[in-house]
Amino acid sequence: MSTTISNTTDTVFAQDTVKEIFSKVKDHSSIVKLSGQVPVSFAGNDYFTFSLDSEVSIVGEGAAKPAGNATITPVSMKPIKVVYQHRLSDEFLKTSDEKALGMLAAFTDGFSKKIAKGLDIMAMHGLNPYDMTASTTIGTNHLDSVQNVVYSSSDGPEVALTSAVSALGNYDATGYALSKTMGAYLGSLKENGVSQYPEFKMGGNPGNLAGHACDVNSTVSAAVSGATATDLAIVGDFQNAFKWGFAENIPMEVIQYGDPDGLGDLKKLNQVVLRAEAYIGWAILDADAFARVTTA
Repeated sequence: MSTTISNTTDTVFAQDTVKEIFSKVKDHSSIVKLSGQVPVSFAGNDYFTFSLDSEVSIVGEGAAKPAGNATITPVSMKPIKVVYQHRLSDEFLKTSDEKALGMLAAFTDGFSKKIAKGLDIMAMHGLNPYDMTASTTIGTNHLDSVQNVVYSSSDGPEVALTSAVSALGNYDATGYALSKTMGAYLGSLKENGVSQYPEFKMGGNPGNLAGHACDVNSTVSAAVSGATATDLAIVGDFQNAFKWGFAENIPMEVIQYGDPDGLGDLKKLNQVVLRAEAYIGWAILDADAFARVTTA
């Protein structure tokens, strides 16, 4: 892995580094684990959902062919810029290449995890990960805008998840994103004293539920502080009705001058700032393909 560091201009992670970042994301993001990644242009991608509303018709000999109805709905996926920056001693500029690359590797690893968590929080809940407030940039383009089923402790997790699957109508549930609370509910479920989902016990994350992809993640239950309801699970056709991706270039900048983060003049404090940015986009092609299980 080679990364050129410039003291005054932006640099761009080498191609191998970009792959490394987003391969690590897979270990920390439910969205990445359950849905398909697609390329995203900086101008955004346009998708069209094409629904044939009628059924095929038998045509008798000499009979007229009936017209069928179709609905075409456009959906746009535009990338959102996210940034993470960190201060460190300006000795970073004077250290050996080996040590500098070690610092960059640590920063890259941390940035990949922050991207993963941020993608879930934004796409699932429409929040700015930095302060956990509703983002006007995201608007309603998030999974908390879809239909929901209220969890009942008397019915238990199986009934709740089955109700969510039923709410999908003609769509299939290809993936389950579960909160740690829902995972614990499944792990503790017993019938006649026998555990029904022992693989979920003690924080287990088996990756499969009822033959479908599954991920247990704390990001599922992320919410604005003081929210009256939180998500226990998000169920849906993640493989076909949800798309996400990132723009290829991930610029990294070493800032030596000014006060880029409001924490004081860099030269005065003998510091520099490492700043990395990514452009991430996602699209919910049909909200009816998803359902949430919520606490209230």
